[in-house]
Amino acid sequence: MGLLTENMRGDPLMIRFMHKAGEFFRKTKNNWLIDVEEYMSQLPNNVVPRTNSNGEKLREKQLLLQLPRQDLSVAYCRHLTSQTERKVYEEFVNARNEIALDIGYVSSNINKAMECHKCSGILETNEMAVIAPKLGDSTGWHPACFTCQACEQLLVDLTYCVKDNQIYCERHYAELHKPRCSACDELIFAGEYTKAMNKDWHSDHFCCWQCDQTLTGQRYIMRDEQPYCIKCYEDVFANQCDECAKPIGIDSKDLSYKDKHWHEHCFLCSMCKISLVDMPFGSKNDRIFCSNCYDQAFATRCDGCNEIFRAGMKKMEYKGKQWHDKCFCCAHCKLAIGTKSFIPKNDDVFCGPCYEEKFATRCSKCKKVITAGGVTYKNEPWHRECFCCTNCNSSLAGQRFTSKDEKPYCANCYGDLFAKRCNACTKPITGIGGAKFISFEDRHWHNDCFICAQCTTSLVGKGFITDGHEILCPECAKARLMAANS
Repeated sequence: MGLLTENMRGDPLMIRFMHKAGEFFRKTKNNWLIDVEEYMSQLPNNVVPRTNSNGEKLREKQLLLQLPRQDLSVAYCRHLTSQTERKVYEEFVNARNEIALDIGYVSSNINKAMECHKCSGILETNEMAVIAPKLGDSTGWHPACFTCQACEQLLVDLTYCVKDNQIYCERHYAELHKPRCSACDELIFAGEYTKAMNKDWHSDHFCCWQCDQTLTGQRYIMRDEQPYCIKCYEDVFANQCDECAKPIGIDSKDLSYKDKHWHEHCFLCSMCKISLVDMPFGSKNDRIFCSNCYDQAFATRCDGCNEIFRAGMKKMEYKGKQWHDKCFCCAHCKLAIGTKSFIPKNDDVFCGPCYEEKFATRCSKCKKVITAGGVTYKNEPWHRECFCCTNCNSSLAGQRFTSKDEKPYCANCYGDLFAKRCNACTKPITGIGGAKFISFEDRHWHNDCFICAQCTTSLVGKGFITDGHEILCPECAKARLMAANS
């Protein structure tokens, strides 16, 4: 379990520190292999530094993070600019090494129960614990609880610093005493330094991200969490005014619309040049206009009055045409239709009542509008209930009927009033439905009634002989004649 990286091993202070670590290893060498396996088993698997594992890579990173070499030896400090700073640095390092810096050790079998210093759980007798000598042998931690009070990361190789009865990694212990430069990661021992962006900086390290000029005492702009001097910010990030093509500096208002930008004094109507700041405006063909100029140049117009549609006005649209709310009127009564129903006719629209008055189909009898269920007779419309027999007023809709003198009659009334009557049964012969009948010398018969008066044989299509009001077949007439002469 090496403590330091290879490039630190030549430093005398590091050698002394390694000797101190060696004392711990020698004390536990008899049970070392057993202790290590048991110790590692109590750590999260992802931090166990097995060869070629992610845990080994994590240990190397944590070693550099928790034990930054510039905190351990002056040889690795590049920004101690005076002898005074070097002296203060050495005093800090010596005091830390003597008072705070130490290496914990693993006790495989503690001889009495104790409370874990971090989680307050109980470490039972003969249980494994990590001991921090700076806090005494009676203070212990579960192996997985031996972490820095500040970053809560496992203390790499059990190296810790102690302050106010708490343990820290060396990095965070040092930061309890000295500010750390966010640029070079060295502790700051100068009497003056810069605080900015909630971080600490050597005064000459707080620089523009672009040109590296110092920003201490200067105005700067943050962009993507990096500081820029005013000039670099404007050169790199300032938007170009769409009107004058000059950059919009940080001291000017940047007015933007659809990826375009303007100086406040350049944000003008393209036609009348009035300022559009805090005013409604419109955009057309990459140009901006005040509301009046935009309306005059581009606004759509009413198909009724030919005036433009202004913002907030209601617009009625139908078949590609558009009207103001008050201009969308019935072509007959001229009243605004609004959201009521309407009926189109050619190029005009009509309200319901006017359309019915002018164009709706009306009954030939009652002259009222036929809305549903009408019938047509001789090309004229009728309500179903109005299309009645002229004589009895019964409805003819869906019934057999005929006409007389252009007037409709049901079959019964027509037969009673106008039809010929059968000479046999005296019932009317209407002919409705295609019924056939026989006529002879002003007398008429139903086909079924045209039979021999004596033998009742049908005489339709046969010769017959009349005897007064009767008709006879030739055989019966002959027999009757012979009977009369005998």
